[in-house]
Amino acid sequence: MIRFDELDAAKNGDGLIPAVIQDDRTLRVLMLGYMNREAYDKTVAEGKVTFYSRTKKRLWTKGETSGNFLYVKSVAKDCDDDTLLVRVVPAGPTCHTGSLSCFGGRESEGFIRELEAVIRQRKAEMPEGSYTTHLFNKGVNKIAQKVGEEAVETVIEAVDGNDERMLYEASDLMYHYLVLLISKGYTLADIEEELVKRHRPSWVKH
Repeated sequence: MIRFDELDAAKNGDGLIPAVIQDDRTLRVLMLGYMNREAYDKTVAEGKVTFYSRTKKRLWTKGETSGNFLYVKSVAKDCDDDTLLVRVVPAGPTCHTGSLSCFGGRESEGFIRELEAVIRQRKAEMPEGSYTTHLFNKGVNKIAQKVGEEAVETVIEAVDGNDERMLYEASDLMYHYLVLLISKGYTLADIEEELVKRHRPSWVKH
């Protein structure tokens, strides 16, 4: 974790620094709050996001009344040392309206990464009765076969113009694709890195 002394708020202004809160699994931006030194130290010490309320003039831990705590995964500062990015795992809706994010947006945004996290957890715990566990037990060959089958079914529905069925089969394809990635020890972040390489002008196709 970074030290509060490294931040601009510790040296200038009113001692408050804005903290952007981001879901560590889905990358959805959840809310914006402010921290002073005491709020930051409490956040780091307890692993739950605590802000300084500018209206109530006191510390408040997000979720202290609702139970929807924000469990800290990492904290980073921006290039000017005047804003924090706090990545968290939320225990429930972040917004007081009941929405996942104070910025609204579609509730499904970022769900693929959340699904990826669930599949990783299944691989780690291998719970009985889980279809994902069944696939991991069958091994890479069987998982790859399922990816191929779902890809073919997706293509068939797309060519036939059955849009609703295509979305259904594409969802099956995405799920099995994630299982295959994780079974091989990779993640969506690894795919993103590969695609970034290909986006560069210097990239040459193998």
